Amino acid sequence: MQSHPALWRDPATHLTRTTPDEPVLYLSPQVLQDTAQRFQRGFGGLVTYAVKANDRAEVLANLVNAGVSAFDVASPVEMIAVRTACPQATLHYNNPVRSEAEIAAGIEMGVTSWSIDEAGELAKLCAVPKEAEIAVRFALPVPGAAYDFGDKFGAAPDQAVELLRQVAATGHVPALCFHPGTQCEDAAAWHSYIHAAAQIAARAGVRIARLNVGGGFAANRTGIAPDLEAVFEVIHRAVADAFGTAAPDLICEPGRAMVAEAFTLASRIKALRAGGRTVFLNDGIYGRLTDLRDMGLTRRVEVIGPNGRVRTGSALARVVYGPTCDSLDRLPDGLELPDTSAVGDYVLFHGMGAYSVAMGTAFNGYGACAVVTVDRLSADSGTAG
Repeated sequence: MQSHPALWRDPATHLTRTTPDEPVLYLSPQVLQDTAQRFQRGFGGLVTYAVKANDRAEVLANLVNAGVSAFDVASPVEMIAVRTACPQATLHYNNPVRSEAEIAAGIEMGVTSWSIDEAGELAKLCAVPKEAEIAVRFALPVPGAAYDFGDKFGAAPDQAVELLRQVAATGHVPALCFHPGTQCEDAAAWHSYIHAAAQIAARAGVRIARLNVGGGFAANRTGIAPDLEAVFEVIHRAVADAFGTAAPDLICEPGRAMVAEAFTLASRIKALRAGGRTVFLNDGIYGRLTDLRDMGLTRRVEVIGPNGRVRTGSALARVVYGPTCDSLDRLPDGLELPDTSAVGDYVLFHGMGAYSVAMGTAFNGYGACAVVTVDRLSADSGTAG
C-alpha cells in the first residue's frame, strides 16, 4: 500500500498543466516501495534505510509500508523523523562520533545498535544498556567507490581487533561494521571487507553477533542499472567462505540505492548564451543538484518543452550554471542537452532521490522546491524537434 498516493500521471503531465517556474521533484511511491522490496528479497538479512539520503516524511512512510522496520540514523533529528513515521521502528546509530547529549538522546529514543571506531568513543557509551549492540567500524584501503569514507571513519584492522575485545569485555553485544564507500560499483570491495571482518573476529577471539556490510550500493547514473543481486550473491558467498559455520547475521544500510530511483528533478532553462553552449537553470549546486558537484554528471537527463514533448536533436555539451549570483554555482562541464533546447524548457534529471533534498540550501532565496507524487517517472508524451 502506498503512502501519499500519486497525484499526477507523470512529470510531463504536471509540467504542461502547471508550468512551474521553480524546480520540482517528482516522487513515484511505487518505485520506492519496489526498490525496498527488492532489497528485502535479495539481501537475505536485515535491511535498514540510511535516513541521511532523504528524510522526507513521505519517503519514510512509504518505506515503512514496504516493510522496512529498521533505520540507520546519524543524529537525534533523524531519530525523531523515524519515530514520527514509525513509533516502533528499530534505530541503529552508526555515526561513530557523538556528543554526550547525542548519546543521551539515543538512549532515550531506544537505539539498539551503536558503532564505534576508537576507544574514547566506546568509553562514552558506558550508560548504553547492556543488551544493546556495539559494532566496531573498520576501514580498508579498498578501491571501487566514487569516494572513500575511510579517511573520516573506521579503525585500522589491528585497532579493530583490540576494540572488539573491549566491546566484548563491556558486556554489550559485539559486532563489526564497515562501509565500502559511496556509489561502490565493484562487488570485490565487499569481498575484501568481509574476509577482513572474519580475520578481525578470529584474532580478537570474539564471535560477533552481526556483521553490517554498510551502504555503498550503487544507483543508476548511466542508464544501465547496477546488478544488485550480483552484489548480494558476492556478499553471501564471501560470508560463507570467510566465517563458515560461525557466520554472523547480516545487516545492510542502503541510502542512495534505496531512494535515488524514486525521484526525478525538473529544472527549467532560464537563459541560453554563447550560441546555446552556456545554460542557466533555476536549480544548481546550492539546490537539488549539489550531489553532481562531487559525483560527476549523470547521463540520465532529458529535455521536454512546455508542451510536454521530448526535445530531440544532436547532443551539445554545455556549461551549466545555477540561478544564484555565485559563480561557483556551476555543474561539472559537459552536460549534454539536445541542440533544440530552448528557454522555458524543462531539464529532467532522473534518479535524483538521494541527497537532492537532504543537501539543498535556500542560498540567495532559491530554496523552494515542490515534491509532487506521480504514477510513473517517464516523460513519454511524444517528441519534438
